[in-house]
Amino acid sequence: MIHLKRWQVGEMIRHALAEYPNEACGLLAGKEGRVEKVYSLTNVEHSPSAYRLDPEEQGRAFMEIKENGWELLALYHSHTHLPAYPSARDVEMAFYSDSIYVIISLTEVDQPNLRAFRIVDGVVNEEKLLIED
Repeated sequence: MIHLKRWQVGEMIRHALAEYPNEACGLLAGKEGRVEKVYSLTNVEHSPSAYRLDPEEQGRAFMEIKENGWELLALYHSHTHLPAYPSARDVEMAFYSDSIYVIISLTEVDQPNLRAFRIVDGVVNEEKLLIED
């Protein structure tokens, strides 16, 4: 399970909308499933159907996560024209089996849909996403 504050969800959605029509991507860090920080990173693919985190930004985020005693809880990205479910490419590129993957679907731009998944060895399982005030 992953716990997000409503304002953190808003931050991720604003990032996804700002990058539209390309996919947005980032990291969620914290402790015990509770997100402490949203890292909105650059999608170096600049693509509406793929994402890859900027390696320099990712490295800086990982250093800050370690310095704060946090852990990488999740990676997030948007789907601009697909539902909030991992695509075949998402499953293939799921290298962080200890992390959750949060997907923001913008198929209805005025009503973004968020869902969370764990992807291990090609198997997709939905995770609970708890949004708190």
